[in-house]
Amino acid sequence: MKFTTSILGLVAIAQAASAHYMFNTLIHGTESSTAAVREAQNNSPVRPVTSLDMRCNTNPIPAKETITVSAGDTIGFRLSAAIFHQGPASIYLGKAPGNAVDWDGSGENWFKIAEWGATYNPFGFTDLGKTELTTTIPKDTPSGQYLVRAEQIALHVLPPEFYVGCAQINVVNGGSGNPSKVSIPGHISPNDPGINVDIYQVPSPTSYTVPGPTVWRG
Repeated sequence: MKFTTSILGLVAIAQAASAHYMFNTLIHGTESSTAAVREAQNNSPVRPVTSLDMRCNTNPIPAKETITVSAGDTIGFRLSAAIFHQGPASIYLGKAPGNAVDWDGSGENWFKIAEWGATYNPFGFTDLGKTELTTTIPKDTPSGQYLVRAEQIALHVLPPEFYVGCAQINVVNGGSGNPSKVSIPGHISPNDPGINVDIYQVPSPTSYTVPGPTVWRG
C-alpha cells in the first residue's frame, strides 16, 4: 500500500512538472536565439507577485549575447512547452540604464508592448496552447539596450503562478517615443482583480482586464 501511494505521489509530481513551461528561446525577426536569454534554472513558476524574481525569474543563468534588432521588428519568445494553464500573457520592454548585460531589471524602466487577454462564451484565454508569443517592437521605441520580458499568469490556483523570462536586445533605428514606465515588481498590485479572479466560477466572468499597465504601441 505504501509503495502504491509513493508511486501515485511521484506520478502527481511528474504531471505537475509537465504542466510547467519556460520562455527559453528569443524570437527576433525571422531568427531565434537561446544565447540571448537569461534562462531560468528550472520550469517552476514565480510567486508572489511582489517577489524580485518577477523581473526575470529565480537566479537565471546569465545570457551569453545581446541581439541587435530594429524598431518595428518581430520580437517574442518560444516556450519549452505549450502554455497549459488558463491566464493572460504580456510582453514588456525594460530600458537598461547602460548595457543590458549589466542590468538587473530594477527601477521604473518597464513598459508593456503586447498582451493576450480573455475570450468569452466560453470563458478562456487567447494564449492557451501557444508555443510562441510574438509581437513587434513599436517603431517609436527609442534606440538603446533593453531587456525584453514575457509574463504568463496561470490562474488555475490562487494566488496565481507567474511564468516569466527575459532576454537581452539592442534596439537600433528607433524613434522618439516616451512611454509611461513601471517598476517590476510593482507593475501589478496583489489586490488586482485580474490575479484574484475565480476562473471556474459559475456563471463565468463576462469581463476581464489583463493586469499591469496599458499596452504602449507608440
